[in-house]
Amino acid sequence: MKLLLALSLLLSTSTSFRLVPPSPRPATSLNIIGGAIRKMREEDAKKKMPMALPEEAEREAPGLRVGEQAWKWPPVYPYDRELFRRPDEEETPPNPLAMATGEVPVDDQEERAADSVVKSKNFWAAEEPETVIKPDCVVNLEKHLKFYLEDGIDVLELGAGSNSYTSSLKFNTHVGIAASSKYMNSNPSLTEKLTLDLNDCTEDVGVNAFPENMYNKFDVVLISNTVDFLTEPKEVFKSAYRTLKPGGKMIVAFTDKNMYKDSFENQMTKMWRTMTDDQHMWVVGSFFEFSAGKGWSGLKGFDISPPKPTNFVQEKLSNTGGMYVVQATKNEVTEMESGKEEEGFESMLWLTPTLESRDKMLITPRLARMYTRLPGARDTILKNVNLLPAVYASLVKMDSFAFPFNLQAQLAANLISESGFEGSEKQLNALEEGLGLQTPGETWTMIGTETAVLNPEEKVDLLTFIVPRFGEVSDDKMSDFAAGIRPTKEVLMEKGLAEANACLVGTELLARDFLGSEDVEKEDFGRWITEMSREEAEGILAARKSFKSKSEEELNRFVTEREERLKKEQEEREQMMKQVEKAREERTMFFNDETGKMEFIDGKDDE
Repeated sequence: MKLLLALSLLLSTSTSFRLVPPSPRPATSLNIIGGAIRKMREEDAKKKMPMALPEEAEREAPGLRVGEQAWKWPPVYPYDRELFRRPDEEETPPNPLAMATGEVPVDDQEERAADSVVKSKNFWAAEEPETVIKPDCVVNLEKHLKFYLEDGIDVLELGAGSNSYTSSLKFNTHVGIAASSKYMNSNPSLTEKLTLDLNDCTEDVGVNAFPENMYNKFDVVLISNTVDFLTEPKEVFKSAYRTLKPGGKMIVAFTDKNMYKDSFENQMTKMWRTMTDDQHMWVVGSFFEFSAGKGWSGLKGFDISPPKPTNFVQEKLSNTGGMYVVQATKNEVTEMESGKEEEGFESMLWLTPTLESRDKMLITPRLARMYTRLPGARDTILKNVNLLPAVYASLVKMDSFAFPFNLQAQLAANLISESGFEGSEKQLNALEEGLGLQTPGETWTMIGTETAVLNPEEKVDLLTFIVPRFGEVSDDKMSDFAAGIRPTKEVLMEKGLAEANACLVGTELLARDFLGSEDVEKEDFGRWITEMSREEAEGILAARKSFKSKSEEELNRFVTEREERLKKEQEEREQMMKQVEKAREERTMFFNDETGKMEFIDGKDDE
C-alpha cells in the first residue's frame, strides 16, 4: 500500500513537470558576449560606410572608402613633432636637478638622440627581418595595383623590399629605394636599386641626397609597408611628387597597425601605434595635402581588407588583416596666361616651403590681381615668387591677432612686386624690425612712434615701400626720412588735415618723392611740402583713399568671382552625377564623351 502511494505521488509529480511550460533560461555570459559582438560589428559597419558617391566607385577599383570630395583639412599642418617619434625616442628627459648636480651628464639627451639614430639605421641593416603582410592582403593589393598600373610604364618604389606585389606586370623601369639593399636584391621586379635613408630629410625641402635626375621621370610612385615607419612623411611625399611626371599617380599602401606590431613596434612612429586604422587613412591623405596641396588631385582612400570571418572565434584565429590604400594624381602645371593667372600662381606655390595651405589660399588671388593690374611689374613678380619663403619665415612669427593672415598675405604680395626687393639680409632684417620682431634701431623706433596713428592696412603700404629701400638708399637718407615724418605731419595739419590723414599723406609723399628719388634732398622736400596748398593736400588725400577703395573693391570682386566660379563648377559636377544616376535608373540615357552631354540611348528626345 505504501509503495503504491509513493508511486502515485511520483507519477503525479512527473506529470506536472511535463505539463508546466519550462521557465526561461537565465542569460548566460555567452549570450551577453554574443550580443555585444553583434553590436560592435554593427558599429564598425557604420564607421566603415563609404564616404564616396556611387559614381566614383564605379570608375575605381573595389573598396573605395573616401571619395575625392570627402576630405577636409585644417588650414595648417596639424601634427606635433612628438607623433613621429619611435618608442626609444620618447624616453623621459633627465631631471634638471640631477643634471645640475652632475648625477646625469648635461649632454645625456644628445647622446640618447644620437643612439636612437644608430638604432634606426641598424634596424634596417641586412640582418633584420622584413615586414610581411598576410596572404589574403597580398592578393587584394596585387589586384588593386593591377587595376591602376600597366605594362611599359616607369615606376619608382620607395621603401622597396623583396616583393613589389606587381609580378603580373612588366614595367619599362622599376627603381627601388630603401635603407637596405638586402631585400631589394631578391626582388626580381626591380631594374635598378638605390640605398637611401628616407628618414634623413630637411624640413620643407624633402629627402636629403635624393637624386635630382629622377625628377619628372616616373609614371607611378609606390609606397608599400613603409609609411608607418616614416619620421618625416611630408618631406618624403614632397620628394615623391617631384619624381612624378604630370599626370603620374602615387599609391601608398599600408596594413592595419597590428599586422606586424610584435616584430616592428619599436620602429613604428607614435602616430601609427596610437591611432586607429580609420584615422591612418586620413593621416596619409593629409600627407598628400600638406606636401603639395593643389598639386595633387583625385585623392582617394580604399579599404581593400579581406572579409573577416563571421564567427567570433574564427575571426580571432583567422590569418587575415586590414589592408588600405590612399592615392592621388600629380596635376598638370597651369601656364601663366590671360584668365588663368590665379591657377598659374597656385602651380608655382605647390611645393613652396614655409607657406601653409592657408597662406597660399590668401596670397594667390592677390598675386593674380597685381599681375593683371600692373603689367609693368609682371617680370618682377614672376622673378620674386621664390622669395616668398624668406618673407614668410618672418611673417609666421607674427601674432595673428595683431597682424591678421590676410594682411600678411597682402604685405608679402606687395613686397615681391617691388623691383627693389631682393630678399637681402638687410631688407629681411628691416622687415623684422618694422614688424617689431627684432629690437628696432633708432630709425625704426622713430618711424614706429610717428606712424602710430596709421591703421594696419596703411602700415602695410608703408612697409611695402620702405623695406625695399634698405640697401638701395644710404643709412643717412633713411634716417632723414624717419626724422622728416613729424615736421611733415605738422605742416599738413596746419593746412587742415586731421593727424591720421596728415600722417598717411605725409609718409606716402616722403616715401615716394624723397626716398624714391635720388635727386631730391630733404631741403627740397621741406620747401615743396611747405608751399603746397590746402587744396593740393586734400586732393592727394582723396586720390589716395579713392585708389585704396578701388583696390579693395577689385580684390573683393576677384575673390567673389573665384568663389562663384568654384561654386558653379561644384554644382555642375553634382548635376552631372544626378543625371548619371537617373540614366542608370531609367536606362534611357548615356554620357556622350564627344559632345560632353547626357543623351538618350535612341538618340531622340522625348516627344
